[in-house]
Amino acid sequence: MKRRSIITGIGVLAPGGDGTKPFWDLLTSGRTATRRITAFDAAAFRSQVAGECDFDAQLHGLRPQQIRRMDRVTQFAVVSAREAIEDSGIDLGSVDLGRLGVSVGSAVGAATSLEQEYLVLSDSGREWLVDHHYASPHLFGHLTPTTIATELAWEVGAEGPVGLLSTGCTSGIDSVGYAHQLISEGSADVVLAGATEAAVSPLAAACFDAIKATTPRNDDPEHAARPFDASRNGFVLAEGAAMFVIEEYEHARRRGARTYAEIAGYATRCNAYHMTGLRLDGKEMAEAIRGALDEARMPGEDLDYINAHGSGTKQNDRHETAAFKRALGECAYRTPVSSIKSMIGHSLGAIGSIEIAACALAIEHGVVPPTANLHEKDPECDLDYVPLVARDHTVGAALTVGSGFGGYQSAMVLRRLQGAKA
Repeated sequence: MKRRSIITGIGVLAPGGDGTKPFWDLLTSGRTATRRITAFDAAAFRSQVAGECDFDAQLHGLRPQQIRRMDRVTQFAVVSAREAIEDSGIDLGSVDLGRLGVSVGSAVGAATSLEQEYLVLSDSGREWLVDHHYASPHLFGHLTPTTIATELAWEVGAEGPVGLLSTGCTSGIDSVGYAHQLISEGSADVVLAGATEAAVSPLAAACFDAIKATTPRNDDPEHAARPFDASRNGFVLAEGAAMFVIEEYEHARRRGARTYAEIAGYATRCNAYHMTGLRLDGKEMAEAIRGALDEARMPGEDLDYINAHGSGTKQNDRHETAAFKRALGECAYRTPVSSIKSMIGHSLGAIGSIEIAACALAIEHGVVPPTANLHEKDPECDLDYVPLVARDHTVGAALTVGSGFGGYQSAMVLRRLQGAKA
């Protein structure tokens, strides 16, 4: 019998409020948390808006030594993991640590600390030959993205499979998908899984400016993210994290755990086509969707909600609209679709996990989050994108998808666990 993966705990850090409840309140209210960048002086940049987290590591209980050692991206992960563990009610002291794993995703890792260290070592770029004596003793940890997974493993004492996935903007789906696979194959009973990103920095802003992927709508930052709207002109860079306690079904059942959702299916593909470009037909994303549905043994008509990648770039929104139609046929027109990036921006590798949290909460509460700022649909994006206002809607099964630079296309199906306490 196939081993089943169950989400029993959720922790979220996102723009607009720390914690899962403020995150869900923001989504269901249709409010936006995007604003002018405050993390640095963005006056010279084409895009000057972002989804920033108002985060105080000390208030979240991190010790001064941890704050000094950890990049912001790792701090996000640890704080979100603590919330997920508390939410799950799991006693880690009773868990076989050899059966406890960690799977975390991030697209750019500790890029913020690396950028800051470079500025110090090079005297803000004035020196070509740098003096290594000025380097932080934690520089190697910033250079190595697996440090994030290591810190999480230390946090919970995990001695099972521990790893980091970096697959661009699908990292947050893929890290949870890997946790699902670890449980399915019998390599772990409990996995702390999710993704984190802290990329609101001059370097990241400059990179996306160069390819004009981010929006220049600086005069109206609250309404700058406009997925599927005819006036959209790029995504809003953001930061954040979401972590989950994922358990094997029988393990969760034995301890009487509360369950948000079952991870019923997961699949990933690559278009092997272009670093940033997407084919209009959505073929590879459609194949990932079908693969996830096949694993779930679920027809497309059983989906009650689709959480879109919905970045707000013209090519992405048209690409995935085509993918939904290709994978689901006429069902695509009857299934509510929305993009929460319209409210919290696009946090690169973290967003896939944050969107998984949104799907699990939609199942829990029977509410579909809206697509904010959607006033005039692109004629080529002709599905039901739940504009402006959240919708009461029973969600028994939800699909979430992601699309990442490099051609990555990932999909995951979550569903309510029927007839079980766990």
